[in-house]
Amino acid sequence: MTEEEDRMEYAEQNRLLRRQFDTILTEPIPARMYLKRPAWLDYARAASFIAIGLAIGLALPMLRPAPAPAPVVVNTTTLPIRAARAHLVYSPEVRHPVEVEAKDQEHLVKWLSKRLDMQLRIPVLSSEGFELLGGRLLPGNDGPVAQFMYQEATGKRLTLYVTRPHKGDTVTAFRFAQEGPVSVFYWIDRDCGYALSGDIDKPALARIATSVYKQLEP
Repeated sequence: MTEEEDRMEYAEQNRLLRRQFDTILTEPIPARMYLKRPAWLDYARAASFIAIGLAIGLALPMLRPAPAPAPVVVNTTTLPIRAARAHLVYSPEVRHPVEVEAKDQEHLVKWLSKRLDMQLRIPVLSSEGFELLGGRLLPGNDGPVAQFMYQEATGKRLTLYVTRPHKGDTVTAFRFAQEGPVSVFYWIDRDCGYALSGDIDKPALARIATSVYKQLEP
C-alpha cells in the first residue's frame, strides 16, 4: 500500500470516529455531576457544627445574668406586732373590754400567773391618769398571753401585753415601734416580754412606759 493510500485510510477512520462520538461530546453535562460533593465536605460540615455548639455552650454562662444576691434576713421581734394587734382588737370593746374586772384584781393576778406559769404584777398608773379596767387571757404563738387594760377619764385606753419570749424574740432594751395608729414601747428580758400599746403620742406613751418598766423591773 502506497503512502497516499495510507493517508486516505486514516482520514476515513477519523471521519467514522467523529460521526460515532461527536454527538456524545456535545451532550450537556448531567446535573448530578454538578451536585456530587466530595466525601470530606460532610465531615468538615459536621466538625464545624460541633465547634459552633461548643462555642455557644461556653459563652452562655457569660451571657446569663448573674443571680440576685440572697436577701439578708434581719432578726426582728414580733412582740410589738402581736401586742398592737391585740390592742386594736380589744381596746374598742364597750361592754366586754376585759374578762376579769379590776375589782377582782387579786383573782386576776393569780389566774393569769398560773396560766403563764410565772408571777405577774400589775403596774399602777394612777399618777399618769390611767386606771386599771382589768385583764384577759390571750392565745400566743408559744403559749398563753396576759393583757391588762387601762383607761383614762377621756376614754383613751392603754394595754400592757405580757408574754414569755417568743422563739423569734431576742433580749432587748427599751424600744419603740409603730404599728398603724398604735404606738408601742416594748422590752424583753430573759424570762418575759412586755409591750405597752396605745393610740397616744409618743412622748406621753414613753413617759408611761418608763413608769411601767420601773415597777416591773426594779
